[in-house]
Amino acid sequence: MGAIERVFHAVLFEVLAVSLSIVLLMTFTDHQVGALSGTMIIIATIAMAWNFVFNWIFDKFFPGDKTQRTIAMRVFHVILFELGLLVLTIPVMAVILGVSLYQALIMDIGVTVFITLYAFVFNFIYDHIRAAIVKKRLSSSVPPISI
Repeated sequence: MGAIERVFHAVLFEVLAVSLSIVLLMTFTDHQVGALSGTMIIIATIAMAWNFVFNWIFDKFFPGDKTQRTIAMRVFHVILFELGLLVLTIPVMAVILGVSLYQALIMDIGVTVFITLYAFVFNFIYDHIRAAIVKKRLSSSVPPISI
């Protein structure tokens, strides 16, 4: 995957994630779409910045070949990342939406669970669509073999 496609993938992922999170929160809360939209855009921005900072710090403490990390290490990585993100985003969500820290925690956990499942489904679908497109392009650019 080249740089342009990586940018496309990331932007598509975030736009859909923010949009679907807004719909999810509108379904389960009484907040207006404007407040939820602003909140989720800020949360997504915090998540992207935290992703950069967290992974930089994590790699300083756990250097080495990332392909050699165990499943346990990967689970540890995800849990630490999500806990850090919750610490950063719960107060933001509480202030912007005017809810208690507990209410923001519940909302944020809901969004976190949703985003985790969404990421799995999104990447699964994206990978399969991409593979089909690449296969089609390859098959149309390769002349047929004549016997």
